[in-house]
Amino acid sequence: MWVQIDKISQYVDKEVTIKGWLYNIRSAGKLMFPELRDGSGLIQGVVSKKEVPESVWDDFQKLTQESSVIVTGMVSKHPKKEDVYELQINNLEIISIADPYPITPKEHGVDFLSEKRHLWLRSPRQASILRIRNEIIMAIRTYMYENDFILFDAPIFTPNACEGTSTLFETNYFDLGKAYLSQSGQLYAEAGALALGKVFTLGPTFRAENSMTRRHITEFWMMEPEMAFFDLNDNMDLIEDFLEYVVQRVVKNRKKELEFIGRDTSKLEKVMKPFPRLTYTEAVEILHKKDIPLIRKTANGEEHIRPFPWGEDFGAPHEEAIVEDFDKPVMIHRWPAGAKAFYMKRDPENPDLVLGVDVLAPEGFGEIIGGSQREDNLDLLLERIREHGLPEDEFQWYIDLRKYGSVPHSGFGLGIERIVSWLCNLEHIREAIPFARRPNRIRP
Repeated sequence: MWVQIDKISQYVDKEVTIKGWLYNIRSAGKLMFPELRDGSGLIQGVVSKKEVPESVWDDFQKLTQESSVIVTGMVSKHPKKEDVYELQINNLEIISIADPYPITPKEHGVDFLSEKRHLWLRSPRQASILRIRNEIIMAIRTYMYENDFILFDAPIFTPNACEGTSTLFETNYFDLGKAYLSQSGQLYAEAGALALGKVFTLGPTFRAENSMTRRHITEFWMMEPEMAFFDLNDNMDLIEDFLEYVVQRVVKNRKKELEFIGRDTSKLEKVMKPFPRLTYTEAVEILHKKDIPLIRKTANGEEHIRPFPWGEDFGAPHEEAIVEDFDKPVMIHRWPAGAKAFYMKRDPENPDLVLGVDVLAPEGFGEIIGGSQREDNLDLLLERIREHGLPEDEFQWYIDLRKYGSVPHSGFGLGIERIVSWLCNLEHIREAIPFARRPNRIRP
């Protein structure tokens, strides 16, 4: 009976077959202990020279790391470890003997591991991270479907920018001129919300930022819900409920993987609504109290501006300072209009502000969600498009949404790799996606 390793506990005292690869092997006299993986997990096998045919013993001695095999044996509980199982092997079929494996137990540099990413993915740590990523996406989809959202697939090729023309990947599009890889599915999701009520997109997005920080990659995945008849407060309530659901499901279903990679799950268990809500102005006051400056690069080095100027966007040091006294995500709302995108609705009580919200993860992981109430007034939207110097003709379809039954509506975007990094406590975002794309890397 062919079974997966992660289901092995259901087959104690039964003979099973495992199809996979040799992760490691050690010998102790007339016993060998091969460690096998099959993509779902790892299990230790026990091979006794006196219990197996000589050919099976000899074949195990031929195996190299990552050789592909089919093994059969009886499942038993580990004699000393709780919830750990072994395979008392009685037969082996070799599928392929692997060449000497380039990733050895010694310490390897990041550049080497990135070049061998197609093999690095096989390591238990990387496999655990990808299982957690999968659980996050399953949780997202489940939450959206259970709350009556409809999946709405936005195009990858777009004729215009969503949030700024300086970070676009440009390409020629047949005889129609220039096209761009999508920065966000949001504008199209707005059309979806006005047709279907509540929608969400989930797909790849692209930002041509020449940034090498630990938080940035050029190709990443975004989940973007959009809701008709939602204002900013409705939006923030949804974000709270959604994030709590996703985090707690991941802790429940992937606790073993989280603990394997060294994550303190007790911190994630505290991610329960309500979340702290601060206005942008209140967040700036925290920076003033902590004397965190705005740092600008100059021809002579760096300029430290104190106190932090109202109206500036936050960088990583500012986000970390704002959240360091909280153990939950922090929601910062009502931002200066000059720091945010053209489509955000102005605060009717203060036109210098927009009804936007950023959600900062605790433990210094920065922004994981950005959202807002969208500008639903036709004249004001046209005014913003012109203020930002955007090509009005390219946004004509978006402007139409305000001409034909405009309503208050809101939405947000969640960076998948950002939430994976936070939940896994990753030092660098490159581990949060199977194949990271950065300004200095496009292979493998």
